[in-house]
Amino acid sequence: MSDEKRVLIVDDEADAIEFVTAVLEDIGGIAIESAGDGHAGVAKAKEVLPDLIIMDVEMPEWSGFHAFLDIRQNESTSHIPIVMLTGISEKVGIKFSGADMEEYMGEEPEAFLEKPVEPAELEKTVRDLLGLKGA
Repeated sequence: MSDEKRVLIVDDEADAIEFVTAVLEDIGGIAIESAGDGHAGVAKAKEVLPDLIIMDVEMPEWSGFHAFLDIRQNESTSHIPIVMLTGISEKVGIKFSGADMEEYMGEEPEAFLEKPVEPAELEKTVRDLLGLKGA
């Protein structure tokens, strides 16, 4: 059995998936899966049971908020740590956080990062959540 960690990236923007993929590849030892919207992300999470999910909030069809709740409420996926990676605060002009998600949705993600995120911050967050030592 491989020690490789599996990370699912859920984002409707190809550039965002490429950015996160590049950061994860720099870490090494990570198998990367991706999905382009909330519905596909939930389905992929149930299929591959990743060790970590990195998810955008604003996506067509089904937002990251809806996908987050679905993942949290499903017995097979509820244990998976989730990083919300979003530019929602910049777009709507209102500061939003993981604590706000807990207040409004009853659940808080393990991390809430604003786009654009520095690669080092994303790497540290991923390493911490996956229990990987720093470079």
